[in-house]
Parts: sequence; C-alpha cells; structure tokens
Amino acid sequence: MTAGVTASRWATEPIVPVVAVLGRAPVRLFLTSAVVLFVELLLIRWIPANVTFVGFFRNFLLMASFLGIGAGILFGRDKRRLPISLAGLVLLAMTVLVANQTLQVKIPTDQEIFFGLQEAQRTDAGFIVLALIVVLTSIIMATISLPLGSLLAAMPPLRAYAIDIAGSMTGIAAFSLLSAAQTGPAVWFAVVAAVLGVLALGTGVTRWSIVSGLFLVATVVVSVAQQPPGTSWSPYYRVSESQGGQILGINVNGIPHQALWPASDPRKDQFYEQVYRWFPDRRFDRVLIVGAGSGTDTAVAIAHGAGHVDAVEIDPYLQDIGVRKHPDRPYADPRVARTVDDGRAFLSRHSERFDLVVFALPDSLTLVSTSANVRLESFLFTTEAFRAVRAHLNDGGIFVLYNYYRDPRLVMKLNEMLQDSFGGKVLLRQYPGASASAATLAAGPGIDALAGGPPPGDRADVVDVTGALRPATDDWPFLYLFEPGIPSHYLIALTLILVWAVLMVARGAQRGGTPLRRFSPHFFVLGVAFLLLETRSIVTFSLLFGSTWLVNALVFFAVLASVLLAILVASRLRVRSTWLYAGLLGSLALAFVLPPASLLIEPLWLRYVLATALAFAPVFFANLVFSFSFRDTRTADMAFASNLLGAMVGGAIEYVALITGYQALVLIVGALYVAAYLLATRLRLLADVDLTSGRREPAAAD
Repeated sequence: MTAGVTASRWATEPIVPVVAVLGRAPVRLFLTSAVVLFVELLLIRWIPANVTFVGFFRNFLLMASFLGIGAGILFGRDKRRLPISLAGLVLLAMTVLVANQTLQVKIPTDQEIFFGLQEAQRTDAGFIVLALIVVLTSIIMATISLPLGSLLAAMPPLRAYAIDIAGSMTGIAAFSLLSAAQTGPAVWFAVVAAVLGVLALGTGVTRWSIVSGLFLVATVVVSVAQQPPGTSWSPYYRVSESQGGQILGINVNGIPHQALWPASDPRKDQFYEQVYRWFPDRRFDRVLIVGAGSGTDTAVAIAHGAGHVDAVEIDPYLQDIGVRKHPDRPYADPRVARTVDDGRAFLSRHSERFDLVVFALPDSLTLVSTSANVRLESFLFTTEAFRAVRAHLNDGGIFVLYNYYRDPRLVMKLNEMLQDSFGGKVLLRQYPGASASAATLAAGPGIDALAGGPPPGDRADVVDVTGALRPATDDWPFLYLFEPGIPSHYLIALTLILVWAVLMVARGAQRGGTPLRRFSPHFFVLGVAFLLLETRSIVTFSLLFGSTWLVNALVFFAVLASVLLAILVASRLRVRSTWLYAGLLGSLALAFVLPPASLLIEPLWLRYVLATALAFAPVFFANLVFSFSFRDTRTADMAFASNLLGAMVGGAIEYVALITGYQALVLIVGALYVAAYLLATRLRLLADVDLTSGRREPAAAD
C-alpha cells in the first residue's frame, strides 16, 4: 500500500511550482470559458471541412457542445477526479477519426438536395460516423468544461457569469481573427494546447498532466499530417487545387467545386455561353455576376463584349485564386469591378440597373451558421430575392441562372418561382445527356419581349407552369427542400443525439451526486427559448446584411455583448420580474408584427439602426430575465448546466422552422418565456416542495 501511495503521489504531485495568479478563480474561469468557446468553434469549423456531409448537420455539433458543457459541469461536481485530464486523449481520438473518415457520405433521401453529396459513391456509415462525432464532441467539451461548475460557484453568480461571458467573447474573437488570417487546424489546435497548458500552470503541472500535454502535441502533429500538400483555408472551406490537363480545378472540403476555364475553350459547360447563344446579336453593357468565384463566368462575359462587369463573390480566397491563376486574367480587366460580399446584400445596397444579371452556380457545401438551417446562398433563391433582381434590370434586361441542379424537381421549382416573381414567361434550356440535371433558366423584360416565341439563337423551351411545389421565401428559405416538413434523416439524427443526451446527463448527475430534482426547469426553459431567439436573430441579420462569416461572428459577439450589458443592469437595479417579462413579450410581439423583410430599407444606416433595435430588443430583455434570475440563484453551477441543456433541446426544436418558417419561431419563443415566468413564480414554488416531508427545498432559481 505504501508503494501504491508513493506511486500515486509521484504521478500527481506538482513538479512545476504553481503560478499563483493563474490559480485565482476569476483568471481560471476566464481562460476556461475562452478555451471552451474556442474549441467549440474549432470543431464546428474543422469537422465539416473533412467529413463533408456533417456540414449539413452543423447544429448537431452545436447541440453536442451544449450537452458536453452542461454535462461537464455535472461531472465536475464529482470529487473523484481522474488524475489525468482526458481532453488531450479525446481530442487526439477525434483527430484520428476525422483523418480516416474523409468520406463523402451520400444521404439517401428524395426529400432534400445536398449539393456535393449526390456525386458521392459511398452510402454506408453515414449515421455511424455522425453518431461517433457527436459523442466525441460532447465528451471533448465535457472534459474541458469540468472546472466550470466549481469556478461558477466560487464567486457571486453575476460576477461569475460576467467573467464567463467575457472569456467566451475572447474565444470567439480569437477564433474569428485566426479564420480571417486563413490559418489552419494546426494553428488552432496549438492555441488550444497553449491555453490548456497555461491553465495547468494554475493548478500545478504534474507528470500526469505532462502525459495529457503529449496527447495535445500528438493532436497537432496528426492535424498537420492530415492535410494534403497545398491545402489552404478560406473563411468557409478547406480549399485545394488540382491540375487536370491544362485546366486548374478547385476542390472545397474534398469535393470538386470550380474549374478555371478559358472563355475560348469549347470543352467548358454549355450553360456558360447559353444566354449569348440565345441572343447572339445582343451586347450587354452592364453585367452583374453573383457567384463569380474564380472568374470563368466573368471571362465569358468580357469575351462577349460586356461594357462593365460587377463580379460578386462571397469567398475572398476563391476570388483571389482567380486573380492569380485564371488563364484569361478577367479580374485584371479594367471593365471588371471585384466585390467580396453576399449577393443578396449587394443587391440591397446598390441601386444600379443592369442589362444582364447572372447567378453563376452559387451553391454552397455548408450551412452558414451553427444554429440555423440556412446555407450561404439561401437568401439568393427566394421569391423576394428574384423580385429584387427584377428591380435591378434595365428595360430589356435579362436574369439568367444556371447550375447542375441534381434533381428535375428543383428545375421545376425554380421555374415556378421565376414565373411568380417576374410575372412572365420563363426561358429554359436543359441539356440532354448532361449529368445532374444541368439547366439554364432566364426571365425578365428581355424574355417577355419575345412574346412567347423562341429566342433568335439556340433552341429553348418557354415554360408556363403553376405552383406544384412550395416556393422558397425569405421566411421559408429552403430551396432544396421540396415540401414543408422535417426529413427523416434529421429525425433519426435528432433521436440519436437526444438518447445520448439522456444517458450522458443521467450519468453526470449520478457521478456528481446531483439529484435530478436539483435541475432547474426555469433555467432549462430559458435555455430552450434563448437558443431559438438567437437563431432567429442570426437569420434576420443574414437576410438584412448578408450570409457571410463576418456577419455571423459579429452577431454572436453582439449577443454576448448584450449579455454583459444585461449583467451590468442586473447588478445595479432592482426591477420586478413581471416588468422584465412584459418588456420581453412586448418586443417579441413587435418582432412578429414587423418581419425581417420589412426592414430591407435604405439608407443602410437606418436599416442597421432599426434591425438592431427590433432584433436585439428581445435578446436584451431575454438576457435581463436570465441575469436577474441568475443573480438570485443559490446554485449557480446547476442553473448554468440546466440552461445549457435547455439550449441543446432548443437546437432540436429549431428544426420546426422547416415546417413553419422562421417567423413562427417568435410565437414558440413567446410561449416558452411565459412558461419560464410561471416556473419562476407559482409553479416553481410547488416544484420546490419535498413531497415526502412537505418542506420547501432550496431552489435553483426563485
């Protein structure tokens, strides 16, 4: 026994003196919160870039993160700690899994289109890989979050909450800056290792912690070895280049995405030239190309005599490849103006009119956010967006869009939307023998002038259809979903993650010695409601200001800033909760009456002021409600854990928007906050009574 005790002390006794300032609870809470948010963003950014189909389930990674943080707080209440942190080991396991699962799983469904996955050859292992990734993500977040519970309970609740939020904002800012600098996973994992090493200096570096550190070093090494030579990281994708004969190809997240075709090369896809074949004698003086990418569409427009081209591309790195390497050098032409922006945002910010507007294959391979089922191009393909294009066309102007549409139903849906938005005929050219339903569609005054007849150039069909499929709108921006509903693959995945959540929470409560009655229904419901409210805020700002990574990062940062402001107010004022809930419900009612599309107004500064006021008023009141409740809680760790687990459930409920649209989420949020108010008052009093003794138990929130 003496030898065993000696061996244990040998492994667990500090071998490096504790750095006193790093051992202080506020410092440790700040650093822990920062690294937790940093790792969450890292996993959400890195995993889908290597396992592409997970990019369409990014909010599952967010739910797994919330679950892991909440469970970590529960497990952290267990005094029987392992002598070694498992964070490095589990991160290494995730890295090895991702390194060996760079597969493009094909999702077998006829309910929705996933661009990039239809071409995949493998159809097995999809949900197994997703389940493994969700499980590992939640375990990673739990191991890093273990100290949060004791740190939150070590100081007054509002002070602890403010420090936690400040750390979270720092983690978001750090990761956003590294993304803007186009760094890769090796740098990200190195930052995580460094911060965890600093935290170890505050608790004492032991031989076991050195072993954990070696796992982190191995994680960095594996992440470097995982990336093929020539891999770069844009703000949206893992990008690599491939040379096919004389043509340079661009792959994103392991899938062929673009090719730098010379305008004169007859081998390029037919749709690049289609509008010029239809109208061989037409000169388009002003041209707008949305989704200009690496420049082929711009090169074709210049070759056909365009007087001026506005080339809009959301990904700066893809456009930069075109600047440096496109054989025609279209971006060096003085007739071309390059813009890095969201296409819908460009339309809303500019009043110029064009002779030709082209949507040039703007399909993404990922969701724009972790908490909304909105893709980068979602708000480009709505009836309102098509009407905005119509408003930017000159007399005789033409709107053209082309792509590999993967499913004939999508071509028909676009036909219907164009006819509804433009109020005239639609010109359609499908390519027999072409794969993936390649097609070109055109509408606008220039098409109406044909009076139902064929164009003077190449063959086309003039389509006249009536609504058979639900059109995508700004409220229901789901072009690739054919009918309202939650597809079966989402339901299966949601069921798996909820089952895992029940098991993980039950085990965490058991290990932490936490009776389930200690969970706070009040804070749980607040978590559900706030996640839905945050989702709607992201969707609102994506519509109003663009679906760019920067807009979404700023929204998250602004949400956390509003939390700090709410904490400041709660620390200085005493206000009846009834008034706070009244303000919250009133602001929600106003947000419901004035949908986001009503704020697409000019000038831009006025839109920003109104959008900030209307979108963030409910967020601010919601944070006030939480801060005032959290200020008076007796068990800050359990309240925080309950709130995070509620946020995970909110991530599952968010899929209701696939049926109702996003505006209806406001009604659900309102109902949830009414429930939270009741749970914080009369119903909560009943919940706190121990039925065996008739005495009122200490509550997580009053």
